[in-house]
Amino acid sequence: MKELAIVILNYNGRKLLEEFLPSVISHSNEASVYVIDNKSEDDSIDWLEAQYNDQLTIIPLAKNHGFAGGYNEGLKRVNEPYWCLLNSDVRVTENYTVRPLELLKENATIAAVQPKIKSEKRPDFLEYAGAAGGFLDYFGYPFCRGRLFQHIEKDNGQYDDEIEVFWTTGACMFIKRSAFENVGGFDSAYFAHQEEIDLCWRLHHKGLKFLYTSKSTVYHLGGSTLTNQNPFKTYLNFRNSLFTLVKNLLAFELPLIILNRLLLDGIAGIVFLFQGKPKHTFAILKAHFSFYYALPRLMKQRRSIQPKYRTRKPLSIVIQHFVLNRKKILKY
Repeated sequence: MKELAIVILNYNGRKLLEEFLPSVISHSNEASVYVIDNKSEDDSIDWLEAQYNDQLTIIPLAKNHGFAGGYNEGLKRVNEPYWCLLNSDVRVTENYTVRPLELLKENATIAAVQPKIKSEKRPDFLEYAGAAGGFLDYFGYPFCRGRLFQHIEKDNGQYDDEIEVFWTTGACMFIKRSAFENVGGFDSAYFAHQEEIDLCWRLHHKGLKFLYTSKSTVYHLGGSTLTNQNPFKTYLNFRNSLFTLVKNLLAFELPLIILNRLLLDGIAGIVFLFQGKPKHTFAILKAHFSFYYALPRLMKQRRSIQPKYRTRKPLSIVIQHFVLNRKKILKY
């Protein structure tokens, strides 16, 4: 058995697999390749069997479990000690597995590593989903080096380094199987979006760390399943962010930050309304009501997690970006 498994989750992604899987097969000779199929309704499985039957393993699921649940179910059948969870719309490059695997092996306290994520559409730029490593501000808003809200930086080598980050992107996450299983994997209730941030935060509470390395690069298409224009994506992002905060914030931080987040979310809803996007405003309202309904379950989860890790990040990227017009956060 090989040490590393490349694991791709697929749902109706025949066209994406056709475009991006060849790079994975070409540059992953030292790894086993798996495709978890989330009960696709297209001909993904037939195409995979015809084209790559001897080069990868297909794990078919009985129903669509979403991103979080799909990985949880499929990974039960992947036994390699190191995993690369890879989106189906990612083009990998030569030796992309080498440095992340070295870092995972070198230090027992490192749970996961992410490469530099660049844009498939604009190869000179970093990409929204991960860029050069993920962080949270004091109020729990996620941001990346190289990406602050919709402002994305051109890659001029400014992030050619290796540093500790707060979260690693789900678009291409090299993670130890033992770490993933130690906290029960992703929270399936998230369905999709921000489940990797919650996973990383829960692993922080176990004393584990996360790294970014520029010595590995992949190119991500992005927006292949849900675009930013889809209100369902807005719903998931706002709801799941609140889920993550309740589960992981320290007790003394929890009331103030949740109240502030609910207020800021309300302002975001008003902005959407003035932008002529009432469906997104409704999505935020729906996210809040779903959050209130889930509170008893979240508090129960919180007791089992026993939060120990404070974010200690910039006070508010919302103020810094939208009020002070800053395009990037210089101190992390």
